[in-house]
Amino acid sequence: MEKFDQDLFYALHDVARLMRMRFDKRARAFGMTRAQALILLRLQHQPGMTQNEMACICEVEPITVARLVDRLEASGFVERRSDPHDRRMHRLHLLPASEPILAQIESYREEIHNEIAEGLDPEVWDAALKVLRHMKHKLTAESAGARRNAPVGEHA
Repeated sequence: MEKFDQDLFYALHDVARLMRMRFDKRARAFGMTRAQALILLRLQHQPGMTQNEMACICEVEPITVARLVDRLEASGFVERRSDPHDRRMHRLHLLPASEPILAQIESYREEIHNEIAEGLDPEVWDAALKVLRHMKHKLTAESAGARRNAPVGEHA
């Protein structure tokens, strides 16, 4: 086996890439893009996000999210509601028409989980998840610390 096959960072990158490619194919079957599906999933778990908050999570520019939300809104999946405390801001909310798509996405998530977890002891799966959560926490904490310690006008 080559050295990069034994490197955790290469493995994470490759697994994430393969999962994105697989989900892209499935999202097209739902009649949407992975980015649109991600917005629906985020709103399912965090209703009322702003487009700017969504852009940060999706790692895209706010205008990109605005265009994606335009399409989701035109399809009847999402609506923008005025923020009660700031009339310049709109919050994103799911509409009932998104429920069948979200159910299909959840079904796919279970299917892919079963496929990739096949043959693994549940303890191994739990340990892998624990490691990934730890890594995410460390990276999130580092990013937050860098932003707090950055000179005014600079971002990490």
